[in-house]
Amino acid sequence: MTTFLVRRAVTALVLMFGVATVTFAVFYLVPALGGRTTDQLAAQFASRDPSPDQLAVVKHRLGLDQSVPVQFWDYLKALVVGTDLPPGSGASHCDAPCFGYSWRLHDSVLTLILDRLPVTVSIAAGAAVLWLTLGVASGAVAAVTRGGLADRAIRVAALLGVCLPVVFIGPLARAKLAWLFPSVTYSSFLDNPLVWADHLFLPWLTLSLGYFALYTRLTRSGMIDALSGHFIRTAHAKGLPRRRVVWQALRVTFPAVATVFAMDLGLLLGGAVLAEKIYGLHGIGALAQDAVDGQDLPVVLGVTLFSGLFIVVANFAVDAAYAVLDPRIRLE
Repeated sequence: MTTFLVRRAVTALVLMFGVATVTFAVFYLVPALGGRTTDQLAAQFASRDPSPDQLAVVKHRLGLDQSVPVQFWDYLKALVVGTDLPPGSGASHCDAPCFGYSWRLHDSVLTLILDRLPVTVSIAAGAAVLWLTLGVASGAVAAVTRGGLADRAIRVAALLGVCLPVVFIGPLARAKLAWLFPSVTYSSFLDNPLVWADHLFLPWLTLSLGYFALYTRLTRSGMIDALSGHFIRTAHAKGLPRRRVVWQALRVTFPAVATVFAMDLGLLLGGAVLAEKIYGLHGIGALAQDAVDGQDLPVVLGVTLFSGLFIVVANFAVDAAYAVLDPRIRLE
């Protein structure tokens, strides 16, 4: 198992480097390849009609006055060991991992992200637990009662969930369920878990319905295949309790569900951003939108890079969970 985890960790590091490289290229190289000069790029993040001196300051702060290899090296070095900030920054050093420094807000991008992260994580984690629990449970019930009334009702509910997007469910839930959940705000889980869950339940519901439908259908089809397998017939022949047989069939579907869940993590962040917008919550999505509106390139770049690295780390965690759920994977 150690060898398996080491291989996955090396792969994760390579992917992190790839994410950092692609992010740098999108924000620094693609505009240049499109014919835009460094002065034009710097002008986007300066005041209207900037003077040559103002452009020079902006270019220096963004590193646009250096060659591309030097920019890329400074960019990677800042992630690993931090970087010294030029005079007038409001700080002398950006500690590692340095995702950049916001000249508009006068703070490190990582600090800004970590300040907003609890909101986004609360929305995403709560929705994930809700859809994973309900989706797997309803899919298992549908598979066990295949062809019955419960199976048909669950499949209809899953179909409705697939057809209704977040941008439709959110306003509808906010309008029709406001009497039941009048307050949609963020409060710390540590302060009061019940208040935390009550205030975020509508965003969870909004974000989880579509995923609930997917995981219901995935679990149902996987369990139907598992229940028709030879080992299940053998278990029945040995007289094992039905509950235990169903549990063994459900365990067989776990790797497939975990695979899809790992791929959905990236979409989960995007969905959380939509939920933040609908319910007026100030998470990472609101930070990114404010950065785009305010043309704060370091924040946009930092949020993009942070999101990509988060997905890589989450996929590594899922790979580690594979090794626990299915010992055969360790021998690959």
